[in-house]
Amino acid sequence: MKLIIQIPCYNEAETLPHTLQLLPRAIEGVDEIEVLVIDDGSQDGTAEVARAAGVQHVLRLRAHAGLAFAFAAGLNASLEAGADLIVNTDADNQYEAADIPKLLEPLLRGEADLVVGDRGVATQPYFKPLKRRLQTWGSRVVSSAAGLQIPDATSGFRAFTRQAALRTIILSEYSYTLETLIQAGQRHLRVVSVPVRTNPPRRPSRLMRGTVDYLAHSSITILRAYAMYRSIRVFFFIGGVLIVLGLIPLLRFLYFYFFVTPAVGKVQSLLLGAVLLIIGFQTMLIGLLADLVGFNRKILEEILLRVRQLGDVASRQDGASEGD
Repeated sequence: MKLIIQIPCYNEAETLPHTLQLLPRAIEGVDEIEVLVIDDGSQDGTAEVARAAGVQHVLRLRAHAGLAFAFAAGLNASLEAGADLIVNTDADNQYEAADIPKLLEPLLRGEADLVVGDRGVATQPYFKPLKRRLQTWGSRVVSSAAGLQIPDATSGFRAFTRQAALRTIILSEYSYTLETLIQAGQRHLRVVSVPVRTNPPRRPSRLMRGTVDYLAHSSITILRAYAMYRSIRVFFFIGGVLIVLGLIPLLRFLYFYFFVTPAVGKVQSLLLGAVLLIIGFQTMLIGLLADLVGFNRKILEEILLRVRQLGDVASRQDGASEGD
């Protein structure tokens, strides 16, 4: 059983050595432990620092592409390196490295495909009160969209089985945390949360520039993923609201036409109601089309999974033949 601990980095030459020093060297149930550092276009020599520290795998991206891209690149590199288990953690030592065995336990017992480290965001002492509320609210929204119970949806401290990593496709350019959970829920992966410890922040977050930035990017990510995987629910809800709003002025027009006075001067209500009804029905039709597109996307995802699995089998056979 081979574990690869992947660490996405962007200008982390100062913090990376301490983080690497704290990583576990042996874990019960794991035969090999290797480290992969993804250098996301750093300009401070992060890759050189990683190599000097004895990191087995260093993946250097030519330009700064963002956390989501670096995470996805790390998953692919870990799979190519033969990982059976993959743990993702941060370079700034936010997560307690000693909790990695705890993160792996459900995977080693065969009880989960993906494990998320729960920082206890509602009572996290290193978060401001507003951030605690936003993190708690966001986790509830993501849990609803994914059909899972995830108390800390934005936690990047995660462990994947090889098959879960093969099924993970990152489309977001901002962060992978929310999208991967919604994907996991739609693909019926077994997702478990375990409580983990955190360390005091050593620097401000580079991913979130502020509360407004966090809300904007997170909301867009959730809405996009929700519309992608729950298109019928989203568009039928919007269409239904528009139809109800359209019935109000339409019923007003009919009331005045039949029971009060001739509908002179009430034509505006008729036009408004008709427009809202038409838009509502069109929105529902868009939902049906989006659902068909989503069905085709699932077929493509299954094809991609089969291609990845075939490549995985081929690479393992090549490795076995070289070993012989």
